[in-house]
Amino acid sequence: MTTTRIILLRDRKERAARKSGIGKGAPYTTLAIVACFALIPVVWMIVTAATSESDIFQFPPSLAREYTFENFWFVLTDPTLLGFVANGLLVSLVTCICSLMVGFCAGYAFSKFRFRGRTTMMFLILTAQMVPQVLLLVTLYTAFDRVGMIDTYLALIISYTTFTLPLSVMMMKNSFDALPDALLEAARLDGAGEFRTMFSVLMPAVRTPMIAVCLFSFIRAWNDLPFALTLVDTSRQTLPAGLSLMFTGEFQNAYGEMMAASIMTSLPVVVIFFALQKHFVSGALTGAVK
Repeated sequence: MTTTRIILLRDRKERAARKSGIGKGAPYTTLAIVACFALIPVVWMIVTAATSESDIFQFPPSLAREYTFENFWFVLTDPTLLGFVANGLLVSLVTCICSLMVGFCAGYAFSKFRFRGRTTMMFLILTAQMVPQVLLLVTLYTAFDRVGMIDTYLALIISYTTFTLPLSVMMMKNSFDALPDALLEAARLDGAGEFRTMFSVLMPAVRTPMIAVCLFSFIRAWNDLPFALTLVDTSRQTLPAGLSLMFTGEFQNAYGEMMAASIMTSLPVVVIFFALQKHFVSGALTGAVK
């Protein structure tokens, strides 16, 4: 009986170990399946970008096709496309700086000061985040047209900054909420003014949320299509609008060149995101749990 009991206990332990192993591996298996499903369009975009124009529409689709780097060479040497890239970098960087500056100061004010209308203003900022951006496109176009700002970089920068500010302000406010008031009191006792306290004491402490705000604002401005198509003409349009105008139309569909342009111009954003993703996630969650 003792031997039988030992064998039964051993079998139970082995079955429990197998179930535990399966249970631990299930999330990774699910994640791998989802990742493969999500990466299929990216892989097909790369294949299309490296395919000659004559083989793009071959049926049935196959990887056995003629590959070329002519599409990538066109992207790297076309002056019009490089102009769109320069426009996008200019608008995105300025939007990033404006969102960070205003979000930093507003977040500090909402977090560390008590004034009349504070709760109402915070509620209005959160409400603005819920409004679909396309609904305000006509209103912004009319307002910019009346002040003579249509077809200017400033119109795009103001539009993008307007839509990135709500989240930027709330992220910075949550970051300042997580800092103890004793830190501010110590700085003030040492004779530091408000600006000295903000930029010398608080800024190093909220560096991670600031990186998250910059990354969010840059990507938002870099990827926008409707505002770039509506508020400025071709010479000042950013990359997404430029791609739609250059490679698609009634009598042309240069899919190979369009895919190559999409890959080459997405690489900087992808590299920056993966390099700063730790800061982006931790900065977005700063102050969420206290």
